[in-house]
Amino acid sequence: MKNDKQTTRKKRIWIFLCVLFAVSLFIPTPFYVFQPGSVEELSSKVTVEEGKKEEQGNLYLTTVLSMKASNIYYLAYGLLAPHADIQRSYSVKGERTDREYQRWLEYLMESSQENAVTAGLKAAGEEVQVLPRGMIVRSISENSKAKGSIETGDILQRVDDRRIENIQDIHGYLQEKEAGDTVKVQLIRDDKERVEEVELIPLPGSASQPGIGIGLEEYVEVRTDKKVNIHAGEIGGPSAGLMFSLEIYRQLKEEDVTKGYEIAGTGTIDRDGNVGQIGGIAEKIAAVDQANMDIFFCPKDVHPYDTNEKEVKSEAEKYGYDVEIVPVQTLEEAIRYLNSLPPKS
Repeated sequence: MKNDKQTTRKKRIWIFLCVLFAVSLFIPTPFYVFQPGSVEELSSKVTVEEGKKEEQGNLYLTTVLSMKASNIYYLAYGLLAPHADIQRSYSVKGERTDREYQRWLEYLMESSQENAVTAGLKAAGEEVQVLPRGMIVRSISENSKAKGSIETGDILQRVDDRRIENIQDIHGYLQEKEAGDTVKVQLIRDDKERVEEVELIPLPGSASQPGIGIGLEEYVEVRTDKKVNIHAGEIGGPSAGLMFSLEIYRQLKEEDVTKGYEIAGTGTIDRDGNVGQIGGIAEKIAAVDQANMDIFFCPKDVHPYDTNEKEVKSEAEKYGYDVEIVPVQTLEEAIRYLNSLPPKS
């Protein structure tokens, strides 16, 4: 009888543990896990009309593998995995929904490619036209009345009947309004045109300036004489901009730019060729070391709050990475460095 009771008790404990395990699989955590991703050769992803691809060395972009810690087991993996970083969801995507965050990453990659095309072609002496096509919604403030009608990634084109091409257009028009007034916002979402009515709010730090309460960036179309195709696949975000622009420049130059070296890098790029800070650089230098790269371009620390250069050098020293780290502020600096390199022996 006693053995039967013990057996029943053990079964109940096992059932309880199994149920607990099953339930825990579906309890999300408010974290993302980041770890070293891939180092991907660029000539297969970028094709410039009348460009050349035959060189002794190669250029590579670098990625970070990110995943949502959808349960405590993914979180535990992130705590134990080498070179992994854990960040709160809010610090990664802010108040955006998963759908808005994904759309924003897609826009950042698209914008990064347009900037890379512009900067790379200009550096190679080609003509580029940049035409305004509206403003894209970067963020929505917590007290904005636009929540639920405007989303991150929407392309704003008109407010009432006023064409919007830059931030001055919208501020100039709304200056004539008052908080509490309603405006019609014409926008494009997922290639479909929409019109939303939005109540204006007083903007922070201003008693008289009304606004919609959204953060905006210019949305442009780039026209070039030479066609450039970039196939990024599933890669999102803006951090491949520098390397895309270098690959475009490389394919248009007669001389061997790489000189036999395996060259990876990261950094955002704007249309004027300025290189900006990125996230996940510790994970990227780890991936670069694993791939046995010769050279790694990273954003130079220019402002007091910049950290990429310091962080990547600290990681390289800490783990003994054998790669030449080259911080750059502009595309021109990266090109000058490549031009100064002796051929790899």
